[in-house]
Amino acid sequence: MTRAVAGLGFTQIVGWGTTFLMPSVLGRHIQDDLHMPSELVFAGITVLFAVGAVLAPRIGRRIDRTGPRLLMTAGSIVYGLSLLTTALSQGPVVYLLSWAGMGVASTLALSVPSSIAMAQIAGSRARQGISMLTIIGGFASTAFWPLSGALDALVGWRGTLLIYAAVHLFACAPIHFFMLPKAAPMLPHGTASASTAGGLPPELRARAYRLLSVSLCFGAFVFTGMIVYMIEVLRALGHSPASAVFLGSMIGPAQVGIRAFELLFGHRYSIMTSAVFGSALLPFCLALAMAAGGNFGAALVCMLAYGMSNGLKAVQRATLPLALFGRGQFGAYMGRLALPQGIVSATAPIVLATVLDRFGALGVLGINLVLGTISLVAMVMLARMSRAIR
Repeated sequence: MTRAVAGLGFTQIVGWGTTFLMPSVLGRHIQDDLHMPSELVFAGITVLFAVGAVLAPRIGRRIDRTGPRLLMTAGSIVYGLSLLTTALSQGPVVYLLSWAGMGVASTLALSVPSSIAMAQIAGSRARQGISMLTIIGGFASTAFWPLSGALDALVGWRGTLLIYAAVHLFACAPIHFFMLPKAAPMLPHGTASASTAGGLPPELRARAYRLLSVSLCFGAFVFTGMIVYMIEVLRALGHSPASAVFLGSMIGPAQVGIRAFELLFGHRYSIMTSAVFGSALLPFCLALAMAAGGNFGAALVCMLAYGMSNGLKAVQRATLPLALFGRGQFGAYMGRLALPQGIVSATAPIVLATVLDRFGALGVLGINLVLGTISLVAMVMLARMSRAIR
């Protein structure tokens, strides 16, 4: 398992760092060079999430049947070709089409397939393996924001993307091909069917799926939207630019810290306890931010709580479906859950941009508080019907 965690961890850092996190550093130069507004530059992220959401259910079912090797290898190749296309683009049409290609690649090779692959490789230790992957993935911005800035200064944004394309083609693709199993594992002897292997009884699964989907979707809206505008919201609440950047930088360590705690001590408590705690932290931090305004100490608590909640949700997006529905149809459920989450994540930055423009920071915090509370209620209801799940 350790070898798989190291290999998949590397490809996840590269996958997030060269796509979702890339415009934060290179976006300004792309905007100037292609003569596009910043909204269009960052619309690539929306395209990535939307395309990935549409394809996720089919890819999840396919990995259940065939295993992850060929699909994840193909994803790395599509990543490389898409980044090559982005580097050669001269206008918005090709630029956005290249992001659509990255959406296809992310469905084949990023977080959902990697979690399914880890569940198939690690078996009963899947929760620990997935937690280790999320810890490693949490360093994507730490690694790629400064790397993108340094490469941009040396070879420009086009040269940077060409280098990233080569990394996908000549490092990530071989890792996926040579380190992942050839086929999906066989279910244990005596299992009645793939659909009943582990997790909740079949009669409870439809309701559990709906509650989990509601909780994860509303949480995804808050996390995806808020991270884009977090610095601007903090400044609007009265924090200085330097303080806002410092406070925002605390999210990453909180994410990694809580994931490490989950990895080391998660076996001592129920996964549903962890899920409810993580969900409760979200409305807590948003309500505190609204009440505290520009108070630095309160804002620091908010950022730490927000980071912990986000860190736990990242683990639970993969481990909860595994615990609730078992390994037999884990990929199918992951794909189904990824569809609404991807659509919500694609729309969140656009919606919150409008709210921020019309109602300011308090409006953004208010709508996210409502959605975070709905996410918590759905998770509490799910926990009550899943008390036997560890």
